[in-house]
Amino acid sequence: MRLFRRGCNGGVSAVWLLTLWVAVLLLPCAVLAFTEPWPVLSKAGGVLIAGGVCLLLTAAPRRTAAAVLAMTPLAVLCAVQIVLLFLYGGSVIASDMFINMMTTNRGEAGEVLHNLWPAIIFVCLVYLPLPVWAVWQLHRGCTIPRNVRRQVLRAGAVIAAAGLTLLTFEGRRRGGAAVADEVFPVNAVCNIGYAAMWGSRVRGYESSSERFSFHALPRERRGEGREIYVYVIGEASRAANWQLYGYGRKTNPRLAERQGLTLFRNVTTQSNATHKSVPMLLSPVSTLQQYNLYYLKGLPSLFGESGFRTCFLSNQSPQGAMVDKLAGQADEVVYIGAPRRDDRLLALMRGIVETDDQHDLFIVLHCYGSHYSYNQRYPQEFALFGPDDDMTIDIRNADRLRNAYDNTILYTDRFLDEVLEYLSSQPCASALLYCSDHGEDLFDDARGRFLHASPSVSYYQLHVPSFAWFSDEYARRYPERCRAAAAHASSPVSTHAMFHTMADMAGIRSPFVEAGVSLVNGAFRENAERYYLDDRNRAVRVCRRSGFADEDCREFRRRGIVLPE
Repeated sequence: MRLFRRGCNGGVSAVWLLTLWVAVLLLPCAVLAFTEPWPVLSKAGGVLIAGGVCLLLTAAPRRTAAAVLAMTPLAVLCAVQIVLLFLYGGSVIASDMFINMMTTNRGEAGEVLHNLWPAIIFVCLVYLPLPVWAVWQLHRGCTIPRNVRRQVLRAGAVIAAAGLTLLTFEGRRRGGAAVADEVFPVNAVCNIGYAAMWGSRVRGYESSSERFSFHALPRERRGEGREIYVYVIGEASRAANWQLYGYGRKTNPRLAERQGLTLFRNVTTQSNATHKSVPMLLSPVSTLQQYNLYYLKGLPSLFGESGFRTCFLSNQSPQGAMVDKLAGQADEVVYIGAPRRDDRLLALMRGIVETDDQHDLFIVLHCYGSHYSYNQRYPQEFALFGPDDDMTIDIRNADRLRNAYDNTILYTDRFLDEVLEYLSSQPCASALLYCSDHGEDLFDDARGRFLHASPSVSYYQLHVPSFAWFSDEYARRYPERCRAAAAHASSPVSTHAMFHTMADMAGIRSPFVEAGVSLVNGAFRENAERYYLDDRNRAVRVCRRSGFADEDCREFRRRGIVLPE
């Protein structure tokens, strides 16, 4: 064939390098064309544009090897996309993914990568040999024959033009083509831009929120002696695996027997990514007001204005994310290191309570909870469900992964019960509010989804456990709040309600504390309009038309959660 006729300086080798390079760069595009719910013309147009542009870029210089080495960052992006397709079974690299890379500590990242070895080996075998070959060709001075180069450039231009035509046609039919959403790697690069914009807002938070005040009013208080309020933020704990929510395994044996506990059965998270969900658990903003997050302060600041001594105790590492900014508003902030066992938070809390009997206390316990790698989150004596010894991310390990995950819930049950037992032993009014930041996928169905923070959410990531607990003395002083909590136990709410509920439990009054959103207030107004943030911080309504799969709709129904149309 004329195309492979040997030219000067290793022309055949250069042509083969070009062909294979374009093929591996198109691999994610081809897979996404099968996994994503984009229109057919968008899929075809995206693949053609990507293929044409790759041909043009690779054939632009006479030395194909030079183009390959210059395009190596694009290959890295493709490799990451392939790994995430292996993990989530679909979806383009989201802005949340890039943010997670910036805000996840190396230990957590190492655990995930260690157990993604099949996907990592695959991408290494696919993407590493060609740059190595390119270095060898560059050393040998291999160039692509001039006539072949002209043909490739011409073909690339025609293919790209055909793809652009298809996208333009589809755009006119739909009233605008979503190139930034449906063409890889354009969408991934745009998401890098969104992540960078988010990072700049976080870095400027101290300045943008410097003058903010909650303007807290004198709070309602009945009785003598100090009061203690504890806010427990769970990690990756999903309601579907809690015994209290109807799960078949006894994962909450202690909480199931605990008196004074009110379970909120119908709570959905505002985000399936920690770097967004936790700040919104600490802030008065809702998904429809997320842009205000960078101008307001959080619960530690509100309680501080109201005269409390505030403490933020975290079993996670500081990463410079928004949660660290809000935590820093507390009087005392403590991050504990390895081993990351949540019962160490209880020991810290005991020390604070027993050394300060002068102040009302507000204590935030930020747990490690059910964060992957699951079998690292609990002592061996809590390995009730087994086997739990293989955390390799593979659907064939689904049972072992689920066993280990259930053991994390069992350990959380013990931790929470001991916190409640300690609070109940104190001769003062005390109350606790618990809520998980988001849920988790566990290879639950044929979709093969795993972990959280995926660009498309599922029932398992959205439905989170939450409860309030009141000591006997608190119930005596504030019976109307306890009654309101019980009355609203099944009301549909998002985690937006948690800030207002926590503040209202303590009788804090502020223009930013809404009685109609608080689950412990008789003025609570039920509102079926719930939203979550997608990977670009757009508010998406929790309803049937939001693109939930049939599997998700079925699970919502099973849990008694009605999805509006």
